[in-house]
Formats: sequence, structure tokens, C-alpha cells
Amino acid sequence: MSSAISSETALDVFDRRESEVRGYVRAFPTVFDRATGSTLVDADGREYLDFFAGAGVLNYGHNNPAFTRALIEYLERDGIIHGLDMATSAKRAFIEAFEQLVLAPRGLDHKLQFTGPTGANAVEAALKVARQATGRSTVVAFTNAFHGLSLGALAATGNSHYRGAAGTGLDDIARLPYDGYLGADVDTLDLFEKMLDDPGSGLDLPAAVIVEAVQGEGGINVASAAWLQRLRAITAERGILLILDEIQAGVGRTGAFFAFEESGIVPDIVTISKSISGSGLPMSLVLLRPEVDVWKPGQHTGTFRGNNLAFVSARVALETYWADAAFTDAIAAKSRMLRAELEAIAVDHPDQAFVVRGRGLMYGLACDGDRTLAGRISKEAFTRGLVIETSGAHDEVLKFLPSPGVRSATRSRSSPPAPLQRSAR
Repeated sequence: MSSAISSETALDVFDRRESEVRGYVRAFPTVFDRATGSTLVDADGREYLDFFAGAGVLNYGHNNPAFTRALIEYLERDGIIHGLDMATSAKRAFIEAFEQLVLAPRGLDHKLQFTGPTGANAVEAALKVARQATGRSTVVAFTNAFHGLSLGALAATGNSHYRGAAGTGLDDIARLPYDGYLGADVDTLDLFEKMLDDPGSGLDLPAAVIVEAVQGEGGINVASAAWLQRLRAITAERGILLILDEIQAGVGRTGAFFAFEESGIVPDIVTISKSISGSGLPMSLVLLRPEVDVWKPGQHTGTFRGNNLAFVSARVALETYWADAAFTDAIAAKSRMLRAELEAIAVDHPDQAFVVRGRGLMYGLACDGDRTLAGRISKEAFTRGLVIETSGAHDEVLKFLPSPGVRSATRSRSSPPAPLQRSAR
């Protein structure tokens, strides 16, 4: 596209023909053309530092050369692209790598179910199999949860903006407060345990509890290890299945492969998507303890549950980044740097009542004093060459998702500085 075409003109076709449901193009109004590492480049050649990373899809950066080479080689040899749930060499290689590099080192014996390629479909499958395995229908979900926008996943999602678009009832979900929802001094699981043990509470014994160890869209809320451990104990004692939604917080985003690892718990079911393919290709899977895998053949299918290109890049990602501790050590170092800078911003601007929260390279700067501030910062950041989104019930949290697998971002000398500069000390 010619650089003579203005951004407004270049976006005309999207305004004219794309559904009003479009979202991110409104926040980041330019036509992106290419990307490398943590750098996005628009059709006019302007560079942007990417702290959005496809909403957590690109944990290894844009167009990681190790993945690109493997994909090109696979295509050039006419490797299977579409395979439903048939056995292919690409799927076999991924399963073997996942078994060796993820399951075995963590002492996990879960089965792998390949679902449709969205995180929401993985959640749908997890909820369905939990209900089948227990013969019960109620599922407990938490305040500010986000689990997807198809009806079953949407029922477990908390945000009224998304729930209001359902157009029908959202049933069989009981909502309870997440860790910290009622303040730092209140253990919200006291309520859950009391309701389970009180026959007059109105809470039927649930089939499952679904939870994020770190809530992403909900505002970067971090569950403590002790809270997750107690939740695991409560569910295990009562035969309630525990589902960990690792779709955004997993695959290295919070430091370890799984966000729940810090707590030492073993969930019954785990949902994975977003960064699991490594390359940004659609891919999702559900991990099931063998005794929970009660499916009959074909009970949860999907035309695109066999994305073999995704299997190829996912395998390379595991072999490249998870064979030793170098990747997680690098995340820890970057995390310390990011947290220190965010805390310094909060100290430098006490009038804004900033709150810093997060883990790994999944951080939020909560603007509780002025709920419009995060959105205004995001908009201003974009004009200065930084792509960063907001989250939280009121979009009051500036959400930092830099790619953990990128050593450094490429910036042109003409690129303007990033916003949120600290004042001199």
C-alpha cells in the first residue's frame, strides 16, 4: 500500500464493510502490515512497540524465526495441514514433546484433548466433560472471570458487557468472590466452604469449579498460592472437579509454564490456548486426568481441531524454550525490571492512586483513582508508538503483556518515546 494513503483512508473499507462488533481496530486505528519480535509495522512504515502481544497469543514474539523456518519446511514438503482428529506425524511429534517437556517434569499424567481452535471451545469442552464425569450440572465461577464468549463459556464469564450480548439465559453457574475481591483481609473461600456445608445455602454440590490463577481480562488479579491450595483442598474433599483456565496466563506468561504451578496444586482439568502454538496459529487443548476422560468417541468434535501447522510450531516452541530453565530465568529477570518500573511510576504519581499487580510478564497498573485514565493512557501511548490495552470491569487497568520470548524490541531512531516517562528523581 502506498505511503501516500492516509490512515483514515486506509481504514475506510473496514468502516464500510466490517461488522460493528470490531473492537481492537478502534483502539489501534492503523493498518498493520508486518511484525518481528515485539515490533509492529503499519502500512506507512511506522513502527510500534507491542505490549499487547495478540492479547497474550505471542509469548514468543511475532514471526519467531525458529517457528517460521519449521512452518516453511513443513509446507514445502506437502505436510498435512488439515487432519481433523486423525493421527498425523505433526500431531504425534507435538504430543511426544508435550509429554516429555511439560507433563513429565511436573509429574502430571493428564490426557490431551484437542478441541476446536479457540480458547472458548476448550472451556466448553472442559465444562461438558466435568458435568458428564460427575453427573452434576452446577459450575462455580468467580467474579471478574473471563472464560470466553460462546454460551457455556460466557455463562462462566463475569463481565456484564459480554454477558449482555448473549440474547438468552446463562444458566448453571454459581458466582463467588475471587481472591481479594472483598479486601486483602477476607478469605473469600470462607463463604464457599460455608455454603457447601450449609444445606440451606441454596448452592447445590457443583460438578466443577473453574478459575484463573491470574485473571487477565478481569484486571490482572492474582490468586495467592494459599488461596489456590485451599480451593484445591475444598474441591478434592467433596469430589468437585477443579478446572484451571490457563488460556491467557499459561505457557510462560506468568513465569512458569502454568500459572498454577507456584501453588503446587494439581488440577483435574486444564484449558490451554493462545500461546500454545507459539506462532499465533489457532490451537487449543484440554488436559484431563485419566479418570475424568469419560468422553465417548466423537462427543465433542470440531472441523479444525487438527491444525497441523499449529502442531509444528507448538512442538518447536516447546523444544526451543522449555528444554531448560533459560527461558523462565529470563522471564523472572524481565519481570523484576517491569515491576520495579511500574512501582516507581506509582510512587512518582501518588495523586493517581496507582496499584501495581501481576506476575511474570503479565502486569496491570490499576488506575483506581480515575477509571478513565487507563483508556486515555492507552490512546496517548498509541500516538507515541506503543500498543497497550486495558482490562478490568471498568477498563481501569493498563495491561502490560510484553512478549517474554523476545530478547529486545527493534525501534527505529525516529520512533517517538514510549509514554509513562518517570519524572527525574
